[in-house]
Amino acid sequence: MNKKKFIQAQGATCRNWTWSWSYINEKEKKIIFGAWDKFTKGNTSLIFSEDWQTYSGGRKAPGYNQSREHIRLIEEGKYVLKTFPIKYSTANQDIDGKGPAKIEDFDPQLTGKSLKRVGGNWYASNDALDNLLSEEIEGPELFTEGASITVSVNTYERSADARAKCVQYHGYKCSICGFDFDMCYGAIGKNYIHVHHIVPLSEINNGSSGAKNR
Repeated sequence: MNKKKFIQAQGATCRNWTWSWSYINEKEKKIIFGAWDKFTKGNTSLIFSEDWQTYSGGRKAPGYNQSREHIRLIEEGKYVLKTFPIKYSTANQDIDGKGPAKIEDFDPQLTGKSLKRVGGNWYASNDALDNLLSEEIEGPELFTEGASITVSVNTYERSADARAKCVQYHGYKCSICGFDFDMCYGAIGKNYIHVHHIVPLSEINNGSSGAKNR
């Protein structure tokens, strides 16, 4: 089954099957987005960004406006969000990494997700984005973290316990400037906060010592 037949089997359609990023089933009130593995971490996927309005060469992305409208319908509570996994291919990109995305494969299975906005990015997630950009805490306790995992670049493991302790201590307002996502963005910002390290994870000795967050 190809992607078009899969989407049609869900009762959904779009303006153009070549360039559309998202699909709508008006009868069942659901919006379907593909969740690229390139933009997925755990149960959270970046599915739409203001940065995607134009391609790298400056040409406007034809799928942008349609997907922005679909995002609005979800945010207003008129439609539910469903996603399906897509495997990213670089086959259409040049030596500098420029060029349109290509689907290498996809999993024909829909999963219900919550939509969360952080700045100019929208994420499909099973939770409140606690695992998306977690960076840890102030406090006297010692947490082991910072071990690198080799993917295409080095990322760094983070301690969920450290983040939980930080949120328990400081709450969901910024302890420096007092910014509150809930007050600024409404329900989609409830119980969301971006926690920062005093010592960057990249400067912590990999696997050899803990990071004391002050």
